[in-house]
Amino acid sequence: MSSDWAIRVSGLGKSYTLFTHPLDRLKQALLGRPLHPEQLFWALQDISFEIPRGEVFGLVGRNGAGKSTLLQLVSGILQPSTGSVEVEGRVAALLELGSGFNLEFTGRENVFMNAAILGRTREETEARLDDILSFADIGRFIDQPVKTYSSGMFMRLAFSIATSVDPAILIIDEALSVGDGAFARKSFDRIMQLREGGKTVLVCSHSLYHIEAVCSRALWLENGRAVQLGNPISVLPAYSQSLEGPATRKEGVKPAPETAPLPPPQGTARIERISARAEGVEGSRVVLQSGASDLTLRIEFLSDVGLPIPCIGVGIDSVSGTVVATVNSLNDVFVLSRDERGRGVASITFPKVPLLRGTYTASVFLACERMLHVYEQALKAIEITVEQSWLEPGLVTLAHHWNSVAQPQDD
Repeated sequence: MSSDWAIRVSGLGKSYTLFTHPLDRLKQALLGRPLHPEQLFWALQDISFEIPRGEVFGLVGRNGAGKSTLLQLVSGILQPSTGSVEVEGRVAALLELGSGFNLEFTGRENVFMNAAILGRTREETEARLDDILSFADIGRFIDQPVKTYSSGMFMRLAFSIATSVDPAILIIDEALSVGDGAFARKSFDRIMQLREGGKTVLVCSHSLYHIEAVCSRALWLENGRAVQLGNPISVLPAYSQSLEGPATRKEGVKPAPETAPLPPPQGTARIERISARAEGVEGSRVVLQSGASDLTLRIEFLSDVGLPIPCIGVGIDSVSGTVVATVNSLNDVFVLSRDERGRGVASITFPKVPLLRGTYTASVFLACERMLHVYEQALKAIEITVEQSWLEPGLVTLAHHWNSVAQPQDD
């Protein structure tokens, strides 16, 4: 009988020796032990968690926190120094850009090679080839050496291969950050399909809205140790707050070294966090009562102070992809505010939301002052469930009133 977990990590640690002289490496190899234990660097230490089948699990943390090391240990690329990693099912991993690709091979040749590495026979890959190429959408470049590919083409092909082999577990390390907006949306939909199909997804991302939107739990790593594990609604605000200054001490965790707040992105802007609030509940998923509940979206952003203040747009779609409504601060002649560091918070409230029964998503766009160039987009960042107590088909109920008069009778 198979277990009800997909990944189980117990007391996991990974260390490396910092050599002060090239000969020290040879001496250690001959002795079979570290020359100076104090020269050990622990990339990860004492990490334990369990991921049930079908969960989307997120990793957050500063650069160098140990996220990629953890993913490589779970993928089997690295071996642990302490503790253990247990994995149930076929794993497909999207780690470093181009990893697993032969640069001299064409894209088509790399499809078959990577699919074979992931456990697919040539016949199985042939049967899925059209779907793989259609999803990757790199056209005639599929028969060109991948060394000629852009980073986006690399990742589109890698993502298409990895998700086409029907993995039980998909591991993603910042892979989607190199894709364009259209591909990001396709990838997001594919991840949702995997989740709905009972697959397990382990994802690492610096985009906190992405983690909050797709993950049911998140693990915050700092200096190779676990700081907090739990619902993204509680983990992400604490992690985001830590980016403003030195990390605070957590039980059983060493304090992080003092780190300056992340500077505004030069020449651009980014979304820091998105949350929704309705009926007293805040998070990435809310439930509304049709025609009665107010919906408030809160968007935190960071922009280069050398640029004009950006604009924000919000779009609400049905699950079928139909655009129900869009609004933006430019059309509403509303100017956002930001501080001297480029940080700002904007909120928008939709009173007594007139949506009818169903599931909807809200996407957020951070754009230039003319709403022409989009700095960053958070597609389907918020999931909205609308409940309705009466029968009325459609997407929205329009404001209306009735009037009736008696028909005058002829004399």
